[in-house]
Order: sequence, then structure tokens, then C-alpha cells
Amino acid sequence: MTETHSTASRPRAVTLRDVALLSGVSVATASKALNGRANVHPETRRRVIEAAERLSFTPNTLAQAMLAGQTSTVGLLANDLEGRFSLPILMGAEDAFGAGKMSVFLCDARDDAIREQYHLKALLGRRVDGLIVVGSNTDPRPSLGRELPVPVVYAYAPSTDERDSSVVPDNVGAGTLAVEHLIATGRQRIGHVAGDVRFAAARDRARGALSALTDAGLELAGGQVRFGSWSEAWGRAATDALLDKAPDVDAILCGSDQIARGVMDVLRDRGVDVPSQVAVMGFDNWEVLTSGARPQLTSLDMNFEILGRRAAQRMFDAIGGNPTVGVETMPCHVVVRGSTVLGA
Repeated sequence: MTETHSTASRPRAVTLRDVALLSGVSVATASKALNGRANVHPETRRRVIEAAERLSFTPNTLAQAMLAGQTSTVGLLANDLEGRFSLPILMGAEDAFGAGKMSVFLCDARDDAIREQYHLKALLGRRVDGLIVVGSNTDPRPSLGRELPVPVVYAYAPSTDERDSSVVPDNVGAGTLAVEHLIATGRQRIGHVAGDVRFAAARDRARGALSALTDAGLELAGGQVRFGSWSEAWGRAATDALLDKAPDVDAILCGSDQIARGVMDVLRDRGVDVPSQVAVMGFDNWEVLTSGARPQLTSLDMNFEILGRRAAQRMFDAIGGNPTVGVETMPCHVVVRGSTVLGA
């Protein structure tokens, strides 16, 4: 009696060698023919393709990519996955990679340099074709270096090395857009309650706002930018001080949506109507805060998903041999709601 092993009934996987034998060519020629290389005679290519079809040969795409020096995988190295800025950037990048048939490995360094180096080694060990590094804020961050074997694109936080490739939101332009919107609604006495002065985002937004006021021949209500923190509590404290010094203020530009909620609390408590008496405007277009405000909050949308897609496009270009260096700023846009325009 003959023993039958379970493996005997399993069909052997068809290999590239089988295709080469059936078509009468070498394995190397069969590979070139199936990969569309130009230096294969049309008749030879036809024979190889017919042989592959007859044998139902399915190429191992990962093996092909590795032979070509690519694995169709990229690494996304975040530094603040719990923060609400990183996620839309990562979503935009992942959407772009999905459209390009790229697989994504995501790691969170949590703003820890040692953890970042650990994840970097792990991603390179997986032979990723490139890396996108997403910062936790817009302050410039140290470069990962020029000796890495794959291209790197920095998103949100630019690299300190101008030879690297970085994509960031245009916070200066956003500040300008905000003031231009307030002026377009008829406001002339505009105050600015900003975030933490230690952050580039707060300084850049204030710089853009002041530039727009100067261009319009206006002065900042209250005489100074009020830097503080990114909190509702700071919004309340700063608004009390601003109204005491400049009671005729007719618009308050806030460094974030959180600050704006605090500003609106004080205005409501003082019986000041928004927007007929004082318009209020925020930054970041955080849906939880903008839609929950009464009236709903006009805010600057920083286009984070578009920024993520742009970073992915730079990555695709670099992998394809066309890298782009330097910092690219992505435009923002105003989302108009009832806190600046009646009936919006």
C-alpha cells in the first residue's frame, strides 16, 4: 500500500524558470520580456507572454521590485499621532500613496529623538523606498542627515538643512488672509490674541496679520500682539485686557480656534454681540470647536490633507529620480462662518 502525503496533491507554484523553459529562452530574458524591458525582440516577448499565459504565471511583484531596487513601500514617521495636526497630514499622504499602489509603514516617535532613531532603523531595515517625517509643530527640526539610502521629505516641520525637501503650511500667508477677510467685512479696529510666542506658528501668523494691517494703512487695536498660550483660558484673559485698553475694537483675530472660544466667552459675558459689534476669527478650522461655537467660528483652514498629498508627490518624484530640495509653503484658505459675517 502506497502512502499518500498531503503535499502530493498540492500543485507546484509556477516559476519564472518554467516560463523560460516553455518559451525557449533564458530566465534573464524571460524576466526582461515580462518586465517590459526595451532590449527584447518583439517575437521573443510574444513567446514569453504566451508561455506565461498558458502556465497562468503570476509574477512575485515584491521580488520584482526588490530586483529593481524598490519594494513599493514607504515609511511615515510621525512625532505626534495624538495631536490633531498630524492625522490629516498622514491621511493625505496615505491617500496619495494608495493611489500610487504603495504600501505604508507608520511609526510614532512621540517627539523622542531616541525613539525616532529606533523607528528610522526599523523602517530602513524593511527596505522602504522613501520616508516622510511629520513634525509635531512648524518649528524647524534637525535633519536626519544626508547619508540615508532613501529620499526623505519633511512635512509640517521643515528640516533645518535647506538641501532637504520640506513641505509646510504658509502661516504668514494665513495671517495675511485672515486680516484681509476682516477688512473686507468692514472691520477697521482689529486686535490680535496670539498663541505661544515660542512657536514659529504664532510668530508667523502675527507677522502676516501685521503686514496686512500695514498694507491697509491700519494700526493694531490695543497697540500690541498679545502672545500667551494656545488655550481658552488665555483667550478669556487676553480679551478682558484688550477690551479694557481698546473698547472700540471691532474684530479680534485669534491665534487658534481654542483661543477664539475663550474670546467669544468674554464677549458674550460682556453683552457684546458677535459679529455685529465684534467679529471673531480663529486658526486651524478645528471642526469640534468651529461648529460648536455660537455663532459658528470663521477660521483659517491650513489644508493639512493637501499638504500631506504634496509631500507624497515630492516623495514619488524623488523615488523616480527627480528630487526637489528646499521648503515649499502650501496655501491656506478662509472658511467663512457666522462669527464674522451675519447669516453665514
